[in-house]
Amino acid sequence: MADFRVCEGPDRLLSDHLHLFTPELNRKPLLDLACGDGHNGIFLARKGFPVIFADRSGEGLEQVQRRADAENVAVTLWQIDLEAGSADPFSGQTFSAIIVFRYLHRPLIPAIRKALMQGGVLIYETFTQHQARLGKPKNPDHLLKPGELFTWFQDWEVMYTYEGIVGEPPKAIAQLVCRKP
Repeated sequence: MADFRVCEGPDRLLSDHLHLFTPELNRKPLLDLACGDGHNGIFLARKGFPVIFADRSGEGLEQVQRRADAENVAVTLWQIDLEAGSADPFSGQTFSAIIVFRYLHRPLIPAIRKALMQGGVLIYETFTQHQARLGKPKNPDHLLKPGELFTWFQDWEVMYTYEGIVGEPPKAIAQLVCRKP
């Protein structure tokens, strides 16, 4: 589920891998999937990348628009329930990068793999099953099994992967940064 907390800057996984967002990635829009308050996509839009913010919450997308207006960046908003309807909500669309934070809907993985252009970057971070012992979320449908995230993209150029406990309060997460061959 998307997290609507207010955050001033990007998540560390994104800022640590900003060097992967080269000018070639400007050929197609970037997708901030289940964007929440949009802080990660806004960060990329400030860097000059065209970003599409996708989320089911109209309220969340209004917050993204307010942030974008305040920071004088152009954004494209896409209100969509990613868990309803088509297994491929991106049909016919191609993105140069897809970023996903604190969201998991397993049926979307094939669509994410298909929608990313060749050479495109995927940055994905979400909770693992161990999180249920630490706090919310607890629903197993929203928690990764050990090694699951890596397994989905192991045939891509994996540049970074991590699975474990971070932060205070502690959170159990899996992180992946990869490029589609």
